Amino acid sequence: MKSFSVLLSFAVIAAASPLSAEQAPLGAGLMTSYPGFSLDLNALRLVQIEGQAPAWMTELEKIQAKAQGIKFFDITETQDLGASARLQTKPSFPSLNATKKVRPILKTLSTKGPKENLKKFSSFRTRHYRSDTGKQSQQWLLSKISQITKESASKSLQQLITLTEFPHSWGQNTIIVKINGSSSDDGVVVIGAHQDSTNMWPFLPAPGADDDGSGSVTILESYRALIAADFHPERNVEFHWYSAEEGGLLGSQAVAKDYETRSVNVLAMSQFDMTAWVKRGTQEEVGIITDFTDAGLTKFNKELVELYLDIPYVETKCGYACSDHASWGKAGYPSSFTIESSFENSNKNIHSQNDRIDISDEFSFTHMLEFSKLAVAFAIELGGWSDSKAA
Repeated sequence: MKSFSVLLSFAVIAAASPLSAEQAPLGAGLMTSYPGFSLDLNALRLVQIEGQAPAWMTELEKIQAKAQGIKFFDITETQDLGASARLQTKPSFPSLNATKKVRPILKTLSTKGPKENLKKFSSFRTRHYRSDTGKQSQQWLLSKISQITKESASKSLQQLITLTEFPHSWGQNTIIVKINGSSSDDGVVVIGAHQDSTNMWPFLPAPGADDDGSGSVTILESYRALIAADFHPERNVEFHWYSAEEGGLLGSQAVAKDYETRSVNVLAMSQFDMTAWVKRGTQEEVGIITDFTDAGLTKFNKELVELYLDIPYVETKCGYACSDHASWGKAGYPSSFTIESSFENSNKNIHSQNDRIDISDEFSFTHMLEFSKLAVAFAIELGGWSDSKAA
């Protein structure tokens, strides 16, 4: 396997946000530890960059690569992810036919919950996956999901819902909520976001309001509205909040590997990563990622936007391994990714102390609500609705 220094010389620098004036320079004088962190900068990790053989690099070299806009999978624990991908069969996606079920729920979506939840979620010093506050934020999110389930779901629906932690060695666990389907169809519909945050220099504060606090509370609001409407799906519908996306898609790779190993029939996975930013002077749009995604599912997402949202979509690209949908694609499952805008118009405050709710009026909770609509429509149109199970 090649060394990182050789690999870096050949790597294509992707269009990720570069270090800005507000982000910490990766030079001398920066703290190399912080109370509550278990991050060893000299630890070796196996990393995969597009078009290159996997290479060993240190955690520090991973940080430096990320700062240069290089996107990668950290495959140290998931080297065989996708080994049986050829066995997966990709389904066709149906014509939209659930408007009578979807539209009433869209009217119940609110910015109230997302505002309250994101204020709390972004108040942790950092949600870095190797920090104590990252573990605390995960436990807070778990308790909030549990509270919403108890307050919003009917007794019959609560019996169909399981809330679990998918454990990881670094301590911040992925959260998986499953609404069990009523039919014999073993298909699974997955809606995801990542819960962790990072500063470009990880020991510094990282409120992560947009990246990806926004996506996390966006799908949480969708979940609340669905269960409040007594949504009894025909197929299994799952909501995932991944750990350690910022470390190289570690959490989602672990989950996707588990599902692949167990031959779980994932019909579709939709990722929500950054849903809040509307750049001043630009048209409000939904960015639909067209590279490294499933073409059929991406087309389906476009149709959902056109039918159910109040704003148009714009096609955009984000490169290799740019969010958790990539883990599912690598495992052979159809995956898609929607983002707040075209990639070039997205929030440039991410990975810094300035990724805050109050940094600008460009941070919009009404914009986030459009993505909550999308997740609701995705769940119902693909998960189905069992009227016979309604309470």
